[in-house]
Amino acid sequence: MPLDRATETYLRHVAIERGLSQHTLSAYRRDLAVFTSWLATAPVVDSDGADRAGGASAIDDVGRLARADVSEFVTHLATKPDGPLAPRSIARMLSSVRSFTAFVAGEGWLPLDPGTAVRPPKAPMRLPKAISVEDMERLLGAVSVDADDPVQLRDKALLELLYATGARISEAVGLSVDDVTTLSDDSAPDADGLAVVKVTGKGNKQRVVPLGSFARAAIDAYLVRARPVFAARGPSTPALFLGARGARLSRQSAWLVIQSAAEAAGLEAHVSPHTFRHSFATHLLEGGADVRVVQELLGHASVATTQIYTMVTADMLRDVYQTAHPRARR
Repeated sequence: MPLDRATETYLRHVAIERGLSQHTLSAYRRDLAVFTSWLATAPVVDSDGADRAGGASAIDDVGRLARADVSEFVTHLATKPDGPLAPRSIARMLSSVRSFTAFVAGEGWLPLDPGTAVRPPKAPMRLPKAISVEDMERLLGAVSVDADDPVQLRDKALLELLYATGARISEAVGLSVDDVTTLSDDSAPDADGLAVVKVTGKGNKQRVVPLGSFARAAIDAYLVRARPVFAARGPSTPALFLGARGARLSRQSAWLVIQSAAEAAGLEAHVSPHTFRHSFATHLLEGGADVRVVQELLGHASVATTQIYTMVTADMLRDVYQTAHPRARR
C-alpha cells in the first residue's frame, strides 16, 4: 500500500469510525505530513545500525516501515537544527504516528506495529497557570455592559461562562442554545431549578456543569437582548455564541475577546482561554472542593490529570505559610 494512500485511508477511518472533530483531524493530517515528508528525505537506518537499502527516499510503501523509522523520527524532532520541538509537541506528534502505524498493522499491511515500542521524551512537569480570584474579578468586571450593545453583552456572557464552567474554548464556542438549561428533578429536590450547561468534550463525551448566578444572569441578558441581533444577520444556527455576521463565534474571535478583557483589566500576567480553565479548577480546590468533583466538572478521564491542580494549591499554601508563620522563616 503506497504511503500516501494509506495515510488518506487512515484519516477517513478516524473521521468516520471515531467521529473526531475537524480540528483534531487537521492536527493528525499535519503530523502525518511531517512524518511522511521526513521519511522521503532523512537517512533512516535499520535496527542493527546498517543503512537501509535504497535509502530513506525509497520508503514510499507502508510495508517497509520499521521501528527504526519511528524511533529516528522522534530523535529528529528533538534535535532539529532549525529548532527542536518541545517534549510535549514531540509526544503529540508521536501519538499521531503511533495511531497511524497501529491502524496499518491492524489492516495487515505490516506484520508488526513499528510504533508500539517507541516512547516520547519525558516532558518536564509544568504546573498550570491560574490567576487570583481578585484578578479574575477584575477581568470579568472589565467588560462594561451597555444594555444596547450586543457585542458587550455577548462578551460578558462568554467570559462568565468560561469561568463558571471551566470549559475549554472549543467547548464553549461549540455550545448550542439548548445546551443551557434548568434541571427539574423530583428525585433530587435540592437540584430542582439549578441552571446547568451540557458540555460536549473530547471524544464527544458529555458532562453537565452547574452555572453560577452571575453566569446565568449574563447569558440570559445575552439571549434576550443580543443574540437575536446577531442571528438576524446570518443563516439560522443553533449556536449559543454568534459572531458579527450571525454565524457561530470562532475560537479565534473568542481568543480576542479574552485578550481585550485582560488588557482592559490591566493584568500583567498572560491570559489565555486555558487560564480560565486553570483558575476554575484551582479556585474550586482552594475553596475546599473534592478533587474527584473537579475531575468530573473538567471532564478529565483520569483523576491524575486533575491532581496537578492540587500541587498548585499546595505550593500556594507553602508560600503563605513560609511568609506568615514566625517560625517558618530563617
